Amino acid sequence: MERSSATESILPMTSIRSGSGIEMTPDVYCYTVQIANVFFIGNPEVSNEWVLVDAGMPHSAKKILKAAENRFGPDHQLKAIILTHGHFDHVGGLIDILEQYKVPVYAHPLEYSYLKGITDYPQPDSSVEGGMVAKMSKMFPVKAIDITAHLHELPSDGSVPGMSGWQWIHTPGHSEGHVSLFREQGRVLIAGDAFVTVKQDSLYKVIRQKKEVHGPPVYLTTNWRAAWESVCKLADLQPSIAATGHGKPMKGAALAKGLVSLAENFQKTAVPAYGKYVHTK
Repeated sequence: MERSSATESILPMTSIRSGSGIEMTPDVYCYTVQIANVFFIGNPEVSNEWVLVDAGMPHSAKKILKAAENRFGPDHQLKAIILTHGHFDHVGGLIDILEQYKVPVYAHPLEYSYLKGITDYPQPDSSVEGGMVAKMSKMFPVKAIDITAHLHELPSDGSVPGMSGWQWIHTPGHSEGHVSLFREQGRVLIAGDAFVTVKQDSLYKVIRQKKEVHGPPVYLTTNWRAAWESVCKLADLQPSIAATGHGKPMKGAALAKGLVSLAENFQKTAVPAYGKYVHTK
Protein backbone atom coordinates (compact mmCIF):
# COMPACT_ATOMS: atom_id res chain seq x y z
CA MET A 1 0.00 0.00 0.00
CA GLU A 2 1.25 3.44 -0.91
CA ARG A 3 1.34 5.97 1.88
CA SER A 4 0.74 9.64 1.19
CA SER A 5 0.32 12.96 2.90
CA ALA A 6 -3.32 12.03 3.42
CA THR A 7 -2.24 9.46 6.01
CA GLU A 8 1.09 10.93 7.15
CA SER A 9 0.39 14.63 7.73
CA ILE A 10 0.20 15.89 11.30
CA LEU A 11 -2.65 18.37 11.70
CA PRO A 12 -2.90 19.93 15.18
CA MET A 13 -6.59 20.87 15.08
CA THR A 14 -8.79 19.19 17.67
CA SER A 15 -12.14 19.56 19.38
CA ILE A 16 -13.37 19.18 22.94
CA ARG A 17 -14.96 15.84 21.91
CA SER A 18 -11.74 14.24 20.67
CA GLY A 19 -11.32 10.81 22.23
CA SER A 20 -14.96 10.50 23.24
CA GLY A 21 -17.85 8.54 21.81
CA ILE A 22 -21.64 8.57 21.68
CA GLU A 23 -23.81 5.46 21.37
CA MET A 24 -26.46 6.42 18.83
CA THR A 25 -28.15 3.01 19.02
CA PRO A 26 -26.95 -0.22 20.65
CA ASP A 27 -25.12 -1.11 17.43
CA VAL A 28 -24.04 2.32 16.14
CA TYR A 29 -21.26 4.13 18.00
CA CYS A 30 -19.88 7.51 16.92
CA TYR A 31 -16.25 8.06 17.97
CA THR A 32 -14.43 11.37 17.51
CA VAL A 33 -10.72 11.70 16.69
CA GLN A 34 -9.61 15.36 16.68
CA ILE A 35 -12.23 16.99 14.41
CA ALA A 36 -13.55 13.93 12.53
CA ASN A 37 -16.00 11.16 13.39
CA VAL A 38 -15.73 7.44 12.67
CA PHE A 39 -18.42 4.86 13.31
CA PHE A 40 -18.38 1.40 14.85
CA ILE A 41 -21.24 -0.77 13.58
CA GLY A 42 -21.98 -3.80 15.72
CA ASN A 43 -23.64 -4.60 19.05
CA PRO A 44 -21.02 -5.59 21.68
CA GLU A 45 -23.74 -7.30 23.71
CA VAL A 46 -24.29 -9.71 20.82
CA SER A 47 -20.93 -10.16 19.10
CA ASN A 48 -17.33 -8.95 19.03
CA GLU A 49 -17.53 -8.51 15.25
CA TRP A 50 -17.82 -4.99 13.90
CA VAL A 51 -17.58 -2.81 10.79
CA LEU A 52 -15.77 0.52 10.65
CA VAL A 53 -17.25 3.44 8.72
CA ASP A 54 -14.51 5.90 7.71
CA ALA A 55 -11.01 5.99 9.18
CA GLY A 56 -10.54 9.45 10.67
CA MET A 57 -7.64 11.85 10.72
CA PRO A 58 -4.01 11.00 9.93
CA HIS A 59 -2.28 9.05 12.74
CA SER A 60 -5.62 8.08 14.29
CA ALA A 61 -5.40 4.29 13.85
CA LYS A 62 -4.14 3.53 17.37
CA LYS A 63 -6.89 5.61 18.96
CA ILE A 64 -9.59 4.06 16.76
CA LEU A 65 -8.46 0.51 17.48
CA LYS A 66 -8.11 1.20 21.21
CA ALA A 67 -11.66 2.56 21.27
CA ALA A 68 -12.81 -0.56 19.43
CA GLU A 69 -11.05 -2.74 22.00
CA ASN A 70 -12.79 -0.84 24.80
CA ARG A 71 -16.16 -1.37 23.12
CA PHE A 72 -15.89 -4.91 21.72
CA GLY A 73 -13.16 -6.45 23.87
CA PRO A 74 -9.48 -7.26 23.26
CA ASP A 75 -10.40 -10.07 20.85
CA HIS A 76 -12.59 -7.82 18.69
CA GLN A 77 -12.91 -8.79 15.03
CA LEU A 78 -12.98 -6.04 12.43
CA LYS A 79 -14.81 -7.46 9.39
CA ALA A 80 -14.84 -4.62 6.86
CA ILE A 81 -14.35 -0.89 6.35
CA ILE A 82 -16.86 1.32 4.53
CA LEU A 83 -15.76 4.72 3.20
CA THR A 84 -18.22 7.54 2.70
CA HIS A 85 -15.46 9.13 0.59
CA GLY A 86 -11.69 9.39 0.48
CA HIS A 87 -10.76 12.85 1.79
CA PHE A 88 -7.80 12.92 4.18
CA ASP A 89 -9.93 13.22 7.32
CA HIS A 90 -11.86 10.06 6.39
CA VAL A 91 -8.91 7.84 5.39
CA GLY A 92 -6.20 9.16 7.72
CA GLY A 93 -5.88 5.99 9.79
CA LEU A 94 -6.77 3.60 6.99
CA ILE A 95 -3.38 2.25 5.93
CA ASP A 96 -2.21 1.68 9.50
CA ILE A 97 -5.44 -0.21 10.27
CA LEU A 98 -5.11 -2.33 7.12
CA GLU A 99 -1.59 -3.31 8.10
CA GLN A 100 -3.07 -5.00 11.16
CA TYR A 101 -6.41 -6.14 9.75
CA LYS A 102 -6.46 -7.40 6.16
CA VAL A 103 -10.11 -6.59 5.62
CA PRO A 104 -11.99 -5.43 2.52
CA VAL A 105 -12.59 -1.71 2.05
CA TYR A 106 -15.78 -0.73 0.23
CA ALA A 107 -16.28 2.55 -1.62
CA HIS A 108 -18.13 4.01 -4.58
CA PRO A 109 -16.25 3.47 -7.88
CA LEU A 110 -16.16 7.23 -8.52
CA GLU A 111 -13.71 7.43 -5.59
CA TYR A 112 -11.45 4.74 -7.05
CA SER A 113 -8.97 7.02 -8.81
CA TYR A 114 -8.24 8.68 -5.45
CA LEU A 115 -8.01 5.35 -3.63
CA LYS A 116 -5.85 3.60 -6.22
CA GLY A 117 -3.16 6.26 -6.26
CA ILE A 118 -4.12 7.51 -9.73
CA THR A 119 -5.55 10.99 -9.18
CA ASP A 120 -5.13 13.48 -6.35
CA TYR A 121 -8.21 15.22 -5.01
CA PRO A 122 -8.86 18.81 -6.14
CA GLN A 123 -6.96 21.36 -4.10
CA PRO A 124 -8.85 22.87 -1.15
CA ASP A 125 -10.21 26.35 -1.82
CA SER A 126 -8.65 28.56 0.85
CA SER A 127 -10.04 31.62 -0.95
CA VAL A 128 -13.65 30.54 -0.39
CA GLU A 129 -16.00 32.58 1.79
CA GLY A 130 -15.70 31.14 5.29
CA GLY A 131 -13.94 31.20 8.64
CA MET A 132 -10.47 30.32 9.86
CA VAL A 133 -10.60 26.61 8.97
CA ALA A 134 -11.38 27.56 5.37
CA LYS A 135 -8.34 29.84 5.34
CA MET A 136 -6.19 27.06 6.82
CA SER A 137 -7.39 24.49 4.30
CA LYS A 138 -4.49 25.10 1.92
CA MET A 139 -2.42 22.90 4.27
CA PHE A 140 -4.86 20.00 4.06
CA PRO A 141 -3.46 17.00 2.12
CA VAL A 142 -5.14 15.89 -1.11
CA LYS A 143 -2.64 13.34 -2.38
CA ALA A 144 -4.18 10.03 -3.43
CA ILE A 145 -3.55 6.84 -1.48
CA ASP A 146 -3.24 3.35 -2.94
CA ILE A 147 -5.29 0.63 -1.24
CA THR A 148 -5.97 -1.29 -4.47
CA ALA A 149 -5.31 -4.66 -2.84
CA HIS A 150 -8.14 -4.13 -0.36
CA LEU A 151 -10.58 -2.08 -2.44
CA HIS A 152 -14.02 -3.36 -3.39
CA GLU A 153 -17.02 -1.72 -5.03
CA LEU A 154 -20.15 -1.19 -2.97
CA PRO A 155 -22.81 -3.66 -4.16
CA SER A 156 -25.01 -2.46 -7.01
CA ASP A 157 -28.16 -3.49 -5.12
CA GLY A 158 -27.55 -0.76 -2.54
CA SER A 159 -26.74 -3.12 0.33
CA VAL A 160 -23.80 -2.49 2.65
CA PRO A 161 -21.45 -5.44 3.31
CA GLY A 162 -21.43 -6.48 6.95
CA MET A 163 -24.23 -4.07 7.82
CA SER A 164 -27.54 -5.93 7.63
CA GLY A 165 -30.54 -3.69 6.96
CA TRP A 166 -28.46 -0.74 5.77
CA GLN A 167 -28.41 0.79 2.30
CA TRP A 168 -25.86 3.07 0.70
CA ILE A 169 -27.03 6.16 -1.17
CA HIS A 170 -24.93 8.08 -3.70
CA THR A 171 -24.75 11.64 -2.37
CA PRO A 172 -22.17 13.47 -4.54
CA GLY A 173 -21.19 17.11 -4.40
CA HIS A 174 -18.62 17.15 -1.64
CA SER A 175 -16.82 14.50 -3.70
CA GLU A 176 -17.80 12.60 -6.83
CA GLY A 177 -18.27 9.23 -5.18
CA HIS A 178 -19.54 10.36 -1.80
CA VAL A 179 -22.09 8.02 -0.22
CA SER A 180 -24.33 8.14 2.83
CA LEU A 181 -25.64 5.15 4.79
CA PHE A 182 -29.25 4.72 5.94
CA ARG A 183 -31.13 2.10 7.91
CA GLU A 184 -34.91 2.08 7.78
CA GLN A 185 -35.14 0.45 11.22
CA GLY A 186 -34.85 3.37 13.59
CA ARG A 187 -34.37 5.70 10.57
CA VAL A 188 -30.65 6.01 11.29
CA LEU A 189 -28.46 8.06 8.93
CA ILE A 190 -24.68 8.30 8.61
CA ALA A 191 -24.25 11.19 6.20
CA GLY A 192 -20.48 11.56 5.88
CA ASP A 193 -19.89 15.13 4.72
CA ALA A 194 -23.04 15.45 2.57
CA PHE A 195 -24.04 17.78 5.39
CA VAL A 196 -22.44 18.32 8.78
CA THR A 197 -23.68 19.21 12.26
CA VAL A 198 -21.11 21.89 13.00
CA LYS A 199 -20.10 24.96 11.02
CA GLN A 200 -16.93 23.31 9.77
CA ASP A 201 -15.19 26.40 8.40
CA SER A 202 -15.38 28.16 11.80
CA LEU A 203 -12.43 27.23 14.02
CA TYR A 204 -14.26 28.34 17.17
CA LYS A 205 -17.33 26.22 16.41
CA VAL A 206 -15.20 23.24 15.40
CA ILE A 207 -13.32 23.41 18.69
CA ARG A 208 -16.47 23.94 20.77
CA GLN A 209 -18.60 21.55 18.66
CA LYS A 210 -21.62 23.84 18.57
CA LYS A 211 -24.42 21.61 17.23
CA GLU A 212 -26.36 22.85 14.18
CA VAL A 213 -27.15 21.56 10.68
CA HIS A 214 -24.88 22.97 7.96
CA GLY A 215 -24.00 22.26 4.37
CA PRO A 216 -20.85 20.32 3.47
CA PRO A 217 -17.43 21.81 4.30
CA VAL A 218 -17.03 24.70 1.87
CA TYR A 219 -13.30 24.39 1.22
CA LEU A 220 -13.47 20.86 -0.29
CA THR A 221 -16.91 20.86 -1.93
CA THR A 222 -16.51 21.09 -5.70
CA ASN A 223 -20.05 20.67 -7.08
CA TRP A 224 -22.64 22.73 -5.25
CA ARG A 225 -25.59 21.76 -7.43
CA ALA A 226 -24.98 18.07 -6.75
CA ALA A 227 -24.41 18.85 -3.05
CA TRP A 228 -27.85 20.50 -2.84
CA GLU A 229 -29.53 17.61 -4.62
CA SER A 230 -27.86 15.22 -2.16
CA VAL A 231 -29.13 17.17 0.85
CA CYS A 232 -32.65 17.11 -0.61
CA LYS A 233 -32.36 13.35 -1.07
CA LEU A 234 -31.33 12.88 2.56
CA ALA A 235 -34.01 15.24 3.86
CA ASP A 236 -36.62 13.15 2.02
CA LEU A 237 -35.54 10.12 4.07
CA GLN A 238 -36.77 11.89 7.22
CA PRO A 239 -34.10 10.39 9.51
CA SER A 240 -34.87 10.17 13.22
CA ILE A 241 -31.19 10.32 14.17
CA ALA A 242 -28.21 11.34 12.07
CA ALA A 243 -24.47 11.62 12.46
CA THR A 244 -22.02 13.23 10.09
CA GLY A 245 -18.28 13.34 9.51
CA HIS A 246 -17.97 16.41 11.72
CA GLY A 247 -20.04 17.53 14.69
CA LYS A 248 -22.29 15.78 17.21
CA PRO A 249 -25.11 13.38 16.29
CA MET A 250 -28.54 15.00 16.14
CA LYS A 251 -32.04 13.59 16.47
CA GLY A 252 -35.70 14.45 16.69
CA ALA A 253 -37.22 17.82 15.95
CA ALA A 254 -33.90 19.70 15.86
CA LEU A 255 -32.58 17.38 13.15
CA ALA A 256 -35.81 17.39 11.14
CA LYS A 257 -36.19 21.16 11.23
CA GLY A 258 -32.52 21.78 10.48
CA LEU A 259 -32.34 19.37 7.56
CA VAL A 260 -35.53 20.62 5.91
CA SER A 261 -34.37 24.22 6.36
CA LEU A 262 -30.99 23.39 4.83
CA ALA A 263 -32.64 21.78 1.79
CA GLU A 264 -35.05 24.67 1.30
CA ASN A 265 -32.47 27.42 1.82
CA PHE A 266 -29.34 25.72 0.51
CA GLN A 267 -28.28 28.45 -1.91
CA LYS A 268 -28.52 31.09 0.80
CA THR A 269 -27.17 29.23 3.82
CA ALA A 270 -24.76 26.62 2.41
CA VAL A 271 -23.31 27.86 -0.87
CA PRO A 272 -20.55 30.41 -0.26
CA ALA A 273 -20.84 33.82 -1.91
CA TYR A 274 -17.51 33.31 -3.65
CA GLY A 275 -14.90 30.65 -4.22
CA LYS A 276 -13.27 28.88 -7.15
CA TYR A 277 -15.79 26.01 -7.13
CA VAL A 278 -18.93 28.08 -6.56
CA HIS A 279 -19.86 28.72 -10.18
CA THR A 280 -18.09 25.82 -11.88
CA LYS A 281 -21.09 23.47 -11.99
